[in-house]
Amino acid sequence: MADIIQLTILGLALGGVFALMGSGLSLVFGVMRVVNLAHPALIIAGAYATYWGWRLLGVDPVLMMPFSAALLAVVGIVIYKVFFEKDAASAKYSDLTVLMAFAVAMIVEGALGGMFTNTQRVTSPSYATEAIFIGEIFIPKGQLIAGIISMTIIGSLGLFLKFSRTGYAIRATTQNREAAELLGVNLRFIALLSFAIGIALAGCAGSLVSFVFNFFPAKHWEWIAIMMSLVVLGGMGSILGTVVGALLLSVLASYVGAAAGATWSTMVFFVALFLVLLVRPQGLFGDKSELAS
Repeated sequence: MADIIQLTILGLALGGVFALMGSGLSLVFGVMRVVNLAHPALIIAGAYATYWGWRLLGVDPVLMMPFSAALLAVVGIVIYKVFFEKDAASAKYSDLTVLMAFAVAMIVEGALGGMFTNTQRVTSPSYATEAIFIGEIFIPKGQLIAGIISMTIIGSLGLFLKFSRTGYAIRATTQNREAAELLGVNLRFIALLSFAIGIALAGCAGSLVSFVFNFFPAKHWEWIAIMMSLVVLGGMGSILGTVVGALLLSVLASYVGAAAGATWSTMVFFVALFLVLLVRPQGLFGDKSELAS
């Protein structure tokens, strides 16, 4: 029983981080139908911003989150203006964004590799290697802090989307772009703002990733399928679905890793992606009508 509790706690803590990593991707897809394959690469960029703040200035990774989020939001605005603003009304826009996002991912990886090489990095504040012991159960303090912060940020995002006027506009655009525009929503501004928020979330995730995982510029290729599995399982565009998918798959991966080895734990995400696309392509919280749009 202790082993089950232990694995569940570890899975939930890591799942919170994965949920934050995927929430920005889900938001951008929900509002703009952009399959942003560059999102993991931008998370790595946020991790590097945090790493150098910690390494050069001694700033705690958690305290670097606002800076990382703001920096990545500006980068997101530039990326949107250059790559994604044009032809947003095109019927084939989503298909085109896959290629554009892939190009952005390559550019970001190349820029990071050129500046920082492919050496593995990690920030190491004291709590990253500490643990809380409750009887036979131990909780890694770094993962716990990262998980709690992730869920707090996602909860704040949910409150913003539900109760603010801008949040109403974002949700209306997600549900029906044409109807939202008829009601006076400025789609160009909402798309730009949503993209900036989504990439700012990548910056926040990068700050947490910097002390939870080792990272290097090409690391983002390992995360693309994982993040897509979370988003697809929950339902493309559903932030709640992304959170549920992240927690479920992370706990399941924790069990599989304990039973069959860490190498096999990652397979949980790949198998889940395959099965969801085969059995329920709209995901847990998705709508079948979205597949026809």
